[in-house]
Amino acid sequence: MASDEALKAGGDTSEKADFIPVLIGADMNCYSVARALHEQYGVVSHAFGRFAAGDTKYSNIVKCSYDPDLADPAVMLETINAFAAEHADTPCLVWGCTDGYAATLMELQDRLRENCVTLYIRPELRDQLLSKASFYQMCERYGIPYPATFYADGPLPPEELTEEALGFPYPIIVKPSRSDTYWEHPFEGMKKVYTADAPADAARILDQIFGAGYPDQVLLQDMVPGDDSNMRVLTAYSDRNNEVKMMCFGHVGLEEHTPTALGNPCAIITESNEPLQASIKAWLEEIGFTGFSNFDIKYDPRDGSYKVFEVNLRQGRSNYYVTGSGNNIARYVVEDRIYERDLGPCHMNQNEHFWHSVPLGVVYRYVKDDAFIARARELVRAGDESVTFRYAPDLAGNPLRWLYVKVHMHRYYKKFANSEKFR
Repeated sequence: MASDEALKAGGDTSEKADFIPVLIGADMNCYSVARALHEQYGVVSHAFGRFAAGDTKYSNIVKCSYDPDLADPAVMLETINAFAAEHADTPCLVWGCTDGYAATLMELQDRLRENCVTLYIRPELRDQLLSKASFYQMCERYGIPYPATFYADGPLPPEELTEEALGFPYPIIVKPSRSDTYWEHPFEGMKKVYTADAPADAARILDQIFGAGYPDQVLLQDMVPGDDSNMRVLTAYSDRNNEVKMMCFGHVGLEEHTPTALGNPCAIITESNEPLQASIKAWLEEIGFTGFSNFDIKYDPRDGSYKVFEVNLRQGRSNYYVTGSGNNIARYVVEDRIYERDLGPCHMNQNEHFWHSVPLGVVYRYVKDDAFIARARELVRAGDESVTFRYAPDLAGNPLRWLYVKVHMHRYYKKFANSEKFR
């Protein structure tokens, strides 16, 4: 068991780790979690996914198994319980690494074996928060700013989607209220988020989404001006007693712009925004949240506010920006859930740290905020920089992993060059 001194110092407690991480998912999110666990406790994680993903391929810090039917709750339950039964004398930390897997674990957590430990809210609160429409209603009640929004329950003709009908001007953002169910109804040209320049565009997008069988609301939203560098991200951890114990705010400089990864941050400098963090902390504790919450936020230069777009009910895909800043996400979870220690007062990160998942050349070329680039260069020179996949213990003596990381990073040059956003 980790010592109090090591916990307070954030130091290595690997020599006495006595649990098994069971990660559901095999993507970059999974690798980031596995790296945090390995850094802090020296443990190798076991991951389950539907198919092999390059993000965890050839890794020595995470062992992956695959089942194409893993998304089926019955299959996931059987898979986890079978693994836990093989390790019945050891706590298994079951940790979801995608929206869908985390949401399913919220449903299954009471049916897992007794040696399984999770970090999730109840399904009732999950359903309230997964719906962006419901989430915005909660923001309204708690005074958390969010963009002006129009709600569509089905296809609408252009004449019902005018600026006068919506209450805000074009261009606008169009996105599903429930992203988890949205991806269950694929269609050609599917995107995470859409931009409509006129009512006819908005009507066409609604036709596509609802025509594919999507059953929930679609949001038409005021477009907050500004490029990627106006985006912010906030990650919070709430302990088993529903108290927020860590918050890490980040200034996003660049996002990915491929259709399925649109909006995922790929360059972040951590900073502090205590007023916004304090209001969100109070809200999380009021609603009885537990586990990780991850907020997409954008600075609105029109009124100087920070508008919250959505909350993700798990650590974000870019979660290593938190660990890299000195707030190892695995330490909070393990000390709280496995060892049931008191984590003390909430830690509001003040460290400035530069995390990126794309090459520096991509950051310096495509980030439009000169001040962000200048600060990133300073942090690189100071050695206060991290890249999720550049983990020396996993690369040393592992040529296949080293080659994968090298090729993976180089591909971003082509991805950004081919993106419509940057042409």
